[in-house]
Amino acid sequence: MPRRLSALLAPLLLLAACTGGGDTTPDRAGEEKPGTIVVASGRDVTGSNGVRQRLIDAWNREQRKKAEGSDHYQARLVELPGSADEQRSQLLGALQSGSARYDVVNLDVTWVPEFAEAGLVRALPDDLVDADVIDPVAETARWDGKVYAVPFNSDVGLLYYRADLLRKAGVEEPYVPEGFTWEQLRGHITTLDKKLGADDFANGWTTQLDPYEGRTVNAMEAFATAVPGLRLVDEDGRYTGDVEQLRRGVRELVRRVDPAYISPDAKKHDETESTSEFTAGRTAFLRAWPSAYPTLYQAFGKRLGVAPLPGRAVLGGQNLAVTTTSERARKATELIRFLTGRQSERCLLEAGFAASRDSAYGRSLRCPAEISAAPVPSPTGEPDEVPRGDGGRPGLSDEKLKKALERAVHRPRTPLYGAFTQTLITQLGPLVETGSADEDELARRLDEALRRALPG
Repeated sequence: MPRRLSALLAPLLLLAACTGGGDTTPDRAGEEKPGTIVVASGRDVTGSNGVRQRLIDAWNREQRKKAEGSDHYQARLVELPGSADEQRSQLLGALQSGSARYDVVNLDVTWVPEFAEAGLVRALPDDLVDADVIDPVAETARWDGKVYAVPFNSDVGLLYYRADLLRKAGVEEPYVPEGFTWEQLRGHITTLDKKLGADDFANGWTTQLDPYEGRTVNAMEAFATAVPGLRLVDEDGRYTGDVEQLRRGVRELVRRVDPAYISPDAKKHDETESTSEFTAGRTAFLRAWPSAYPTLYQAFGKRLGVAPLPGRAVLGGQNLAVTTTSERARKATELIRFLTGRQSERCLLEAGFAASRDSAYGRSLRCPAEISAAPVPSPTGEPDEVPRGDGGRPGLSDEKLKKALERAVHRPRTPLYGAFTQTLITQLGPLVETGSADEDELARRLDEALRRALPG
């Protein structure tokens, strides 16, 4: 089957001219020589000597034992600097130009269609994504009916809140009950504003609205909440949205960025800055990923609450893929099978990531001591003093986290995702800056811009 959208992608990605074409057949075992498998990834938020490195170390130990003194395979983790957007650009440039010989790349879930369509990563065995992988997470592995990248660590938006402020304002428990809505959150903020003084409370909630992927995530969470079942692209990545859907989404986003409720600094914050603002102590609610919990608990202890995000939360996470230029594709695939297996997923969960497999959330699995390396280091490398329940998982219970993943929504899956997200970020800029908009006009302009950016 010819690659879909290849004519549109050719000028953007340079395609086969730089990658050697779309060959997805792994090298035969006899053509591979033992050596180093290079794994390129973004920063591990579980800290120095984080869980990703410890899993790779465990695989390396197995390879040494199997080789019994002879030449053997080993894996080496290379962490890419910069933001996710910068890492994507680095990986695209390196794979297209051949300037770096990566065997395995850790891709954001939104990048998989782009890298697959461009012929930069290989098709992998279907059984690497089996029925144990949580359904919305499993969908991120495939493009054009094939598995191109295996779910590694997943992610989903959560709501963190100051339980002590709500208690002081007289809010009854549970502060964030099942089915909590954004309207109820606004009500809590109004109560805090009425009951607490300026020394206790300044901002209702904060999030990530700087002009980068955080703005897209927040927008898509608002849009998906306002339009149940929203899909802005079809299975081929073609734009299928309309002005009415966008108008409803914009209206919900306007409610969320209302200056009466949101921190004035949210419009220039990313994950680190929004977490820092919340940690400073005068903001009541924060939208963030599960990995923020250890830092926040160390700041607030039992004064901190965490719950599923109201409405719909966007699915995040990273998937592992084998590059088309890898000279050790067969063994690299074997490494991915180990890193994404049930035991490894439990280790990722205990370290603070959201695991991609259903079985990781059960009580029968535990991460081996040589991998868990308790206590798990914090992102700063300091000892982790976060209390752990459910056999090691910090903070949010396993069941609540798994349910959040099962309800999570996708950002549009398209090889032109870069064009989509840049369009959305740009068009929503005036709304984010001012906290208000002509909803009909903004929806119309956004629809026109998306039709220009995406095929449809």
